[in-house]
Amino acid sequence: MPELPEVETSCRGIAPHIVGRTMKQVVVRNGRLRWPMDDNLADVLDGRKLLGLSRRGKYMLFRFKHGHLLMHLGMSGSVRIVEASKEPQKHDHVDFVFGLDTVLRFTDPRRFGVILWTDEAPEAHKLIHHLGPEPLSEAFSADYLYQQTRKRKQAIKVLVMDSKVVVGVGNIYANESLFMSGIRPGRAAGRITRVEAELLVHNIKQVLQKAIAQGGTTLKDFVGGDGKPGYFKQELNVYGRDGEPCLRCGGILKSQRHAQRASVYCPECQK
Repeated sequence: MPELPEVETSCRGIAPHIVGRTMKQVVVRNGRLRWPMDDNLADVLDGRKLLGLSRRGKYMLFRFKHGHLLMHLGMSGSVRIVEASKEPQKHDHVDFVFGLDTVLRFTDPRRFGVILWTDEAPEAHKLIHHLGPEPLSEAFSADYLYQQTRKRKQAIKVLVMDSKVVVGVGNIYANESLFMSGIRPGRAAGRITRVEAELLVHNIKQVLQKAIAQGGTTLKDFVGGDGKPGYFKQELNVYGRDGEPCLRCGGILKSQRHAQRASVYCPECQK
Protein backbone atom coordinates (compact mmCIF):
# COMPACT_ATOMS: atom_id res chain seq x y z
CA MET A 1 0.00 0.00 0.00
CA PRO A 2 1.39 3.44 -0.85
CA GLU A 3 2.17 5.21 2.42
CA LEU A 4 2.84 8.88 3.19
CA PRO A 5 6.32 9.05 1.59
CA GLU A 6 5.03 7.42 -1.58
CA VAL A 7 2.12 9.87 -1.77
CA GLU A 8 4.41 12.83 -1.07
CA THR A 9 6.83 11.58 -3.72
CA SER A 10 3.96 11.29 -6.20
CA CYS A 11 2.83 14.86 -5.47
CA ARG A 12 6.32 16.23 -5.93
CA GLY A 13 6.84 14.20 -9.08
CA ILE A 14 3.70 15.24 -10.94
CA ALA A 15 3.20 18.82 -9.67
CA PRO A 16 5.75 20.52 -11.99
CA HIS A 17 3.99 18.99 -15.00
CA ILE A 18 0.39 19.98 -14.22
CA VAL A 19 0.14 22.88 -11.73
CA GLY A 20 -0.77 26.06 -13.60
CA ARG A 21 -2.13 24.16 -16.58
CA THR A 22 -5.72 23.89 -17.77
CA MET A 23 -7.68 20.65 -17.78
CA LYS A 24 -8.59 19.77 -21.36
CA GLN A 25 -10.45 16.53 -20.80
CA VAL A 26 -11.25 13.85 -18.23
CA VAL A 27 -11.39 10.30 -19.59
CA VAL A 28 -13.04 7.80 -17.25
CA ARG A 29 -12.69 4.18 -18.37
CA ASN A 30 -13.82 2.70 -15.06
CA GLY A 31 -15.20 4.95 -12.33
CA ARG A 32 -16.10 2.07 -9.99
CA LEU A 33 -13.47 2.71 -7.37
CA ARG A 34 -13.85 2.44 -3.59
CA TRP A 35 -16.71 4.87 -4.03
CA PRO A 36 -18.17 5.58 -7.49
CA MET A 37 -16.75 8.66 -9.17
CA ASP A 38 -18.99 11.68 -9.80
CA ASP A 39 -20.75 11.26 -13.14
CA ASN A 40 -20.30 14.94 -13.98
CA LEU A 41 -16.63 15.22 -13.07
CA ALA A 42 -15.64 15.91 -16.67
CA ASP A 43 -18.04 18.87 -16.79
CA VAL A 44 -16.80 20.15 -13.42
CA LEU A 45 -13.14 20.16 -14.50
CA ASP A 46 -13.31 20.95 -18.20
CA GLY A 47 -11.45 24.17 -18.98
CA ARG A 48 -10.40 24.74 -15.37
CA LYS A 49 -6.86 25.65 -14.33
CA LEU A 50 -5.14 23.59 -11.64
CA LEU A 51 -3.92 26.13 -9.09
CA GLY A 52 -2.07 23.85 -6.67
CA LEU A 53 -1.37 20.34 -5.47
CA SER A 54 -0.85 19.37 -1.83
CA ARG A 55 -1.15 16.40 0.48
CA ARG A 56 -3.13 15.78 3.67
CA GLY A 57 -2.34 12.41 5.18
CA LYS A 58 -2.49 10.03 2.23
CA TYR A 59 -4.90 12.24 0.28
CA MET A 60 -3.69 14.24 -2.71
CA LEU A 61 -5.54 17.55 -2.96
CA PHE A 62 -5.82 19.13 -6.41
CA ARG A 63 -6.86 22.76 -5.92
CA PHE A 64 -9.03 24.56 -8.45
CA LYS A 65 -10.68 27.96 -8.06
CA HIS A 66 -14.09 26.38 -7.53
CA GLY A 67 -13.13 23.40 -5.36
CA HIS A 68 -10.80 20.46 -4.80
CA LEU A 69 -10.31 17.05 -6.33
CA LEU A 70 -9.52 14.51 -3.59
CA MET A 71 -7.47 11.48 -4.61
CA HIS A 72 -6.39 8.50 -2.51
CA LEU A 73 -4.24 5.74 -4.01
CA GLY A 74 -5.86 3.01 -1.92
CA MET A 75 -4.15 -0.38 -1.75
CA SER A 76 -2.54 -0.49 -5.18
CA GLY A 77 -3.02 2.85 -6.91
CA SER A 78 -0.47 5.04 -8.61
CA VAL A 79 -0.35 8.17 -10.74
CA ARG A 80 2.14 9.05 -13.42
CA ILE A 81 2.61 11.50 -16.27
CA VAL A 82 2.30 10.03 -19.76
CA GLU A 83 1.78 11.32 -23.28
CA ALA A 84 -1.73 11.14 -24.71
CA SER A 85 -0.51 8.71 -27.36
CA LYS A 86 0.49 6.10 -24.77
CA GLU A 87 -1.97 3.22 -25.01
CA PRO A 88 -3.87 2.65 -21.74
CA GLN A 89 -3.49 -0.72 -20.05
CA LYS A 90 -6.10 -2.85 -18.29
CA HIS A 91 -5.96 -1.04 -14.95
CA ASP A 92 -5.51 2.52 -16.24
CA HIS A 93 -8.93 3.74 -15.14
CA VAL A 94 -8.81 7.56 -15.42
CA ASP A 95 -6.89 10.10 -17.50
CA PHE A 96 -6.74 13.79 -16.64
CA VAL A 97 -5.66 15.39 -19.90
CA PHE A 98 -3.75 18.68 -19.73
CA GLY A 99 -2.30 18.46 -23.25
CA LEU A 100 -1.02 16.00 -25.84
CA ASP A 101 2.26 15.81 -23.94
CA THR A 102 0.79 15.74 -20.44
CA VAL A 103 -1.77 13.25 -19.19
CA LEU A 104 -2.08 12.39 -15.52
CA ARG A 105 -2.97 8.70 -15.57
CA PHE A 106 -4.54 7.02 -12.53
CA THR A 107 -3.89 3.28 -12.31
CA ASP A 108 -5.43 1.00 -9.69
CA PRO A 109 -5.54 -2.80 -10.11
CA ARG A 110 -7.61 -3.41 -6.97
CA ARG A 111 -9.82 -0.31 -7.39
CA PHE A 112 -9.63 0.64 -3.70
CA GLY A 113 -8.57 4.17 -4.63
CA VAL A 114 -10.68 7.29 -4.30
CA ILE A 115 -11.34 10.19 -6.69
CA LEU A 116 -13.95 12.62 -5.37
CA TRP A 117 -14.88 16.24 -5.98
CA THR A 118 -15.70 18.71 -3.21
CA ASP A 119 -16.58 22.39 -3.40
CA GLU A 120 -16.08 22.82 0.36
CA ALA A 121 -12.79 23.37 2.15
CA PRO A 122 -10.97 20.00 2.07
CA GLU A 123 -10.24 20.12 5.81
CA ALA A 124 -14.02 20.05 6.39
CA HIS A 125 -14.57 16.98 4.20
CA LYS A 126 -15.80 13.89 6.04
CA LEU A 127 -12.77 11.88 4.93
CA ILE A 128 -10.28 14.45 6.23
CA HIS A 129 -11.71 16.47 9.13
CA HIS A 130 -10.97 13.76 11.73
CA LEU A 131 -7.32 13.31 10.80
CA GLY A 132 -4.59 13.90 13.36
CA PRO A 133 -1.57 16.17 12.84
CA GLU A 134 0.94 15.69 10.06
CA PRO A 135 3.95 13.75 11.38
CA LEU A 136 6.46 16.25 9.96
CA SER A 137 4.67 19.25 11.45
CA GLU A 138 5.43 21.00 14.72
CA ALA A 139 2.02 19.89 16.01
CA PHE A 140 3.34 16.33 16.21
CA SER A 141 5.65 16.82 19.16
CA ALA A 142 6.93 14.76 22.09
CA ASP A 143 4.50 16.50 24.42
CA TYR A 144 1.60 15.73 22.09
CA LEU A 145 2.47 12.05 21.67
CA TYR A 146 3.15 11.57 25.38
CA GLN A 147 -0.28 12.97 26.25
CA GLN A 148 -1.89 10.72 23.64
CA THR A 149 -0.31 7.64 25.22
CA ARG A 150 -1.51 8.25 28.77
CA LYS A 151 -3.69 5.48 30.19
CA ARG A 152 -3.71 3.71 26.83
CA LYS A 153 -3.46 -0.09 26.98
CA GLN A 154 -3.24 -0.59 23.23
CA ALA A 155 0.12 -1.39 21.64
CA ILE A 156 2.28 1.64 20.91
CA LYS A 157 2.59 0.56 17.27
CA VAL A 158 -1.20 0.50 16.88
CA LEU A 159 -1.40 3.98 18.44
CA VAL A 160 1.11 5.63 16.10
CA MET A 161 -0.61 3.99 13.12
CA ASP A 162 -3.96 5.51 14.13
CA SER A 163 -4.70 8.34 11.69
CA LYS A 164 -6.74 10.10 14.36
CA VAL A 165 -3.57 10.39 16.46
CA VAL A 166 -1.09 11.13 13.66
CA VAL A 167 -1.45 10.63 9.91
CA GLY A 168 0.72 8.66 7.57
CA VAL A 169 2.78 6.47 9.90
CA GLY A 170 2.05 3.21 8.10
CA ASN A 171 3.25 -0.28 8.89
CA ILE A 172 6.69 -0.02 7.31
CA TYR A 173 7.64 3.24 8.97
CA ALA A 174 6.13 2.32 12.36
CA ASN A 175 8.30 -0.83 12.43
CA GLU A 176 11.41 1.10 11.52
CA SER A 177 10.81 4.02 13.93
CA LEU A 178 10.15 1.72 16.88
CA PHE A 179 13.32 -0.23 16.16
CA MET A 180 15.36 2.97 16.02
CA SER A 181 13.79 4.01 19.34
CA GLY A 182 14.44 0.68 21.10
CA ILE A 183 10.72 0.19 21.80
CA ARG A 184 8.91 -3.10 21.23
CA PRO A 185 5.87 -2.62 19.00
CA GLY A 186 3.61 -4.55 21.39
CA ARG A 187 4.40 -2.52 24.50
CA ALA A 188 1.36 -0.78 25.99
CA ALA A 189 1.29 2.85 24.90
CA GLY A 190 0.64 3.96 28.47
CA ARG A 191 4.04 2.56 29.51
CA ILE A 192 5.96 4.87 27.18
CA THR A 193 8.03 7.42 29.10
CA ARG A 194 8.34 11.09 28.24
CA VAL A 195 11.91 10.52 27.07
CA GLU A 196 10.83 7.59 24.88
CA ALA A 197 8.03 9.68 23.39
CA GLU A 198 10.58 12.34 22.43
CA LEU A 199 12.85 9.72 20.87
CA LEU A 200 10.00 8.08 18.97
CA VAL A 201 8.74 11.38 17.55
CA HIS A 202 12.27 12.24 16.44
CA ASN A 203 12.72 8.88 14.72
CA ILE A 204 9.30 8.93 13.03
CA LYS A 205 10.18 12.30 11.52
CA GLN A 206 13.65 11.12 10.56
CA VAL A 207 12.55 7.88 8.89
CA LEU A 208 9.77 9.62 6.94
CA GLN A 209 12.04 12.44 5.80
CA LYS A 210 14.65 9.94 4.65
CA ALA A 211 12.05 7.87 2.82
CA ILE A 212 10.70 10.95 1.04
CA ALA A 213 14.20 12.03 0.07
CA GLN A 214 14.88 8.59 -1.40
CA GLY A 215 11.61 8.42 -3.29
CA GLY A 216 9.46 6.25 -1.05
CA THR A 217 9.55 2.53 -0.49
CA THR A 218 9.70 0.10 -3.37
CA LEU A 219 6.45 -1.87 -3.19
CA LYS A 220 5.04 -4.24 -5.79
CA ASP A 221 2.22 -1.92 -6.76
CA PHE A 222 3.88 1.49 -6.45
CA VAL A 223 5.59 3.60 -9.09
CA GLY A 224 6.42 7.25 -8.67
CA GLY A 225 5.08 10.14 -10.71
CA ASP A 226 8.08 9.83 -13.01
CA GLY A 227 7.61 6.07 -13.45
CA LYS A 228 10.62 5.23 -11.27
CA PRO A 229 10.34 3.16 -8.08
CA GLY A 230 11.46 4.37 -4.68
CA TYR A 231 14.61 3.09 -3.06
CA PHE A 232 14.02 3.27 0.68
CA LYS A 233 13.55 -0.51 0.86
CA GLN A 234 17.31 -0.88 0.66
CA GLU A 235 17.57 0.91 4.02
CA LEU A 236 15.06 -1.14 6.04
CA ASN A 237 16.30 -2.52 9.38
CA VAL A 238 13.44 -4.80 10.42
CA TYR A 239 10.41 -4.62 8.10
CA GLY A 240 10.14 -7.82 6.05
CA ARG A 241 13.19 -9.36 7.78
CA ASP A 242 11.53 -11.77 10.23
CA GLY A 243 13.96 -14.57 11.12
CA GLU A 244 17.00 -12.70 9.84
CA PRO A 245 19.87 -11.33 11.96
CA CYS A 246 19.46 -7.92 13.56
CA LEU A 247 21.71 -5.44 11.81
CA ARG A 248 22.58 -3.89 15.18
CA CYS A 249 23.24 -6.81 17.55
CA GLY A 250 23.18 -9.92 15.37
CA GLY A 251 20.26 -11.51 17.23
CA ILE A 252 17.38 -13.09 15.34
CA LEU A 253 14.44 -10.81 14.54
CA LYS A 254 10.98 -11.98 15.58
CA SER A 255 7.49 -11.20 14.35
CA GLN A 256 4.16 -10.58 16.06
CA ARG A 257 0.83 -9.32 14.76
CA HIS A 258 -0.80 -6.14 16.04
CA ALA A 259 -4.15 -5.04 14.62
CA GLN A 260 -3.70 -7.68 11.91
CA ARG A 261 -0.41 -6.18 10.75
CA ALA A 262 3.00 -7.86 10.97
CA SER A 263 5.40 -6.33 13.48
CA VAL A 264 9.04 -7.31 13.17
CA TYR A 265 11.33 -6.45 16.08
CA CYS A 266 14.57 -7.35 17.82
CA PRO A 267 14.05 -8.95 21.27
CA GLU A 268 17.46 -7.71 22.36
CA CYS A 269 17.46 -4.14 21.08
CA GLN A 270 13.80 -3.34 21.76
CA LYS A 271 12.28 -3.44 25.25
